[in-house]
Amino acid sequence: MATNIKGVTGLTGRYASALFDLADENNVLDDVAKDLSFLQELIDESDDLSRMIKSPIISRDDQTKSMMAILDKGKFSNLTKKFIGLISSNRRLFALRGIIDDYLTILSNKRGEVTADVVSAVPLSKDQEVKMLEKLDSVVPGEVSLRLNVDPGLLGGLVVKIGSRMVDSSVSSKLQRLRLAMRGIG
Repeated sequence: MATNIKGVTGLTGRYASALFDLADENNVLDDVAKDLSFLQELIDESDDLSRMIKSPIISRDDQTKSMMAILDKGKFSNLTKKFIGLISSNRRLFALRGIIDDYLTILSNKRGEVTADVVSAVPLSKDQEVKMLEKLDSVVPGEVSLRLNVDPGLLGGLVVKIGSRMVDSSVSSKLQRLRLAMRGIG
């Protein structure tokens, strides 16, 4: 059963689709999603791990051993371990972040969920997250989930992207538009 989701293409899309199909066959979609989300957190929190998965200098065996040690300690599912072992032995760990994103996208799409990428200058409070979800639920068909990121460069406000639609109410964008408008005067 080939998985075909808009926006999920290339190397990462092929690996993510294959993993999704295997997880679906074995009824472990949620287990694999939890594993991958946790692994993404580990990568985001550890500069050493992030460098290790990107490094072409570290040998295939050392990368595989390191990843297996992490997965064993973290009590990841067998399917996730086998999959990470496969991409590690194929020298594809550099694509792991994209594979994780694509897998979660496929899972969301199959469930009829819509993911909203929300970038804010500071982390949103739980109350702000709830209000954001309520607002998006009222204008977007399907169940909405938030993927939150912080970019202090925004200065304030939010950038919300759902699919190809984007609303940019950040202070930095407003200042940029003001600068452009001021250039036209004079």
